[in-house]
Amino acid sequence: MPGKKRRELILDWLSESDDPITGSELAIKTNVSRQVIVQDISLLKAKNHPIIATSQGYLLIANEESTSVRKQIACFHSSDRAVTEEELNLMVDHGAKVVDVTIEHPLYGDLTASLMVSSRKDVQQFIKELDKTNAPLLSELTDGTHLHTIEASSEKIIQDVEEALKNKGFLLNSFTKE
Repeated sequence: MPGKKRRELILDWLSESDDPITGSELAIKTNVSRQVIVQDISLLKAKNHPIIATSQGYLLIANEESTSVRKQIACFHSSDRAVTEEELNLMVDHGAKVVDVTIEHPLYGDLTASLMVSSRKDVQQFIKELDKTNAPLLSELTDGTHLHTIEASSEKIIQDVEEALKNKGFLLNSFTKE
């Protein structure tokens, strides 16, 4: 299959799906390697197609107007995976989507990774991938300090998330280092 046709199919599949599609799934559907899919996605992004890579796979972001509220919040906790899972579950349990995580790296500046988790199932999948790859969390580069962009349908949900994070000691301005 020619590359142009394959990329058109990838866009079609992504636009028809509400859920992320992994590179491996796309590779099987198009009978090419996962690396070819990674290159195809890079080419599509270069042509300004709003595709993001999440821990669950690729998503095409709809260009529709959103009525949701977004806020970036500063968090701090250990790099223990159970604590990370607790933090993410806390946010999704209150009705928020955890869009991304950002750290301020001393050499590279802001480093952001897309998360796009909005349910306990998404959190479980993220933790499963984290365990499978044994990849370090971005926050390990900053001794636990990180930012999350969260999105919710109301300001009240955002406030509830912040209060819950504060109560658990995860909200940075509620944490005092000794």
